[in-house]
Amino acid sequence: MLDSLIDALLDTLKILPYLFITFIILELLEHKLSNKNEIILRKNKKFGPFIGGLLGAIPQCGFSTMASSLFSSRVITIGTVIAIFLSTSDEMLPIMVSEKVDVLILLKIVGSKVLIGILVGIVVDFIFKDKHEKPHNHIHEMCHDEECHCESDGILLSSIKHTLKILIFILIANILINGIIYFIGEDRLTKLLMGKKIITYFAASLIGLIPNCASSVIITKLYLANLITVGTLLAGLLTGSGLGILLLFRNNKNLKENLTILWIIYTVGVVVGILADMII
Repeated sequence: MLDSLIDALLDTLKILPYLFITFIILELLEHKLSNKNEIILRKNKKFGPFIGGLLGAIPQCGFSTMASSLFSSRVITIGTVIAIFLSTSDEMLPIMVSEKVDVLILLKIVGSKVLIGILVGIVVDFIFKDKHEKPHNHIHEMCHDEECHCESDGILLSSIKHTLKILIFILIANILINGIIYFIGEDRLTKLLMGKKIITYFAASLIGLIPNCASSVIITKLYLANLITVGTLLAGLLTGSGLGILLLFRNNKNLKENLTILWIIYTVGVVVGILADMII
């Protein structure tokens, strides 16, 4: 249990730089952008899913936490945040590199996640394009919702306050999640992924949604041990976005929107997992 607490603390500290950078960006946008500039910013988001898909491939889940905050304040589109969530590598990439997995296999897995993230993001943005033209909140509203008194505090102090506030929330969440995994046991989670039944894809995608690096570690190690298929691997890795989903529900007040994003990510994970094993 002590190890779980230490892991929770380390997982929280890992994303500290990303949170701070995110809130610096949001504060700068709030202080520097006029309404006219904000409209220009929104109208140049068509390349968001492409850029987001590529950024998500960087082996850290920090970009997914950034994406949640940026989307909640409408700096990026719904398609971009989904592209980042789907392409996020989390712990998969460093584990495979350390295990000296064939470079070609590694590129295929990462490339698949990036490509799927970009394509799904573009399609989602096309479907929800009306919402981009008529956003329901503005960048400055996030600051007012947090009651941070940004104008009086200044950009740096306000960013620090935001970061610490979210960091405490994440630490508590990590402790709870690690505790649940500790009591459930990794062995039980592993058993859900074994075999080649259709349920394994649904189970893998569900486990991937657990906002903790343990999910991607379990799924990746099982694949490297040849205990699960590549389809099951993709089903779990596509839905694994670290703490991104958790922060999305914390920051974005539109519950229906959050559930839509969650449903899209989970569905993509299951469908791609099934198709991958049918094709390969």
